[in-house]
Amino acid sequence: MSSNVLLDTSFFIRLLNDDDMLHENAVGYYKYFLENNIIMKISTISVAEYCVKGSIDELPLRNLQVLTFNIDHAEKTGEFARIIFSEKDKLTDIKERVIIPNDSKLFAQAHCDITVTHFVTSDKKSMSIIGLLKNRTKINFDFMDISIPYSQSFGLLNFNNKTAE
Repeated sequence: MSSNVLLDTSFFIRLLNDDDMLHENAVGYYKYFLENNIIMKISTISVAEYCVKGSIDELPLRNLQVLTFNIDHAEKTGEFARIIFSEKDKLTDIKERVIIPNDSKLFAQAHCDITVTHFVTSDKKSMSIIGLLKNRTKINFDFMDISIPYSQSFGLLNFNNKTAE
């Protein structure tokens, strides 16, 4: 089975904004995924979130598989949201955040699509939510934080700067 990743809205915000401090990291991951035939997926939920301030024609859809939200995702979202709501007081870093309806939908999609191995994002708050879900239920994908350069995540040597990482 080949690797597949579900890319979060925050990934595309960083990828498509040259001025973002994580832009280069997002570009590195994107190129790595392309060069290594890792299938990149985008949820229709992320498309909707991106289109709040951006335009669908900015997204690199020709290189992405679009994952639509379906009934299995809806059922799993209910389970995940129930866990998150019941434990929200333990998640100190999301108390002020409107609780996670879209995050739980994206996590449900990543979980239900058995080919997805990683949820790729720059949203650190997602990591604590995924950690909570992993403690309470079986999740079959991992979190990938693009604030960590792709070369470090994948254990690659970096010869561009004439030093090995």
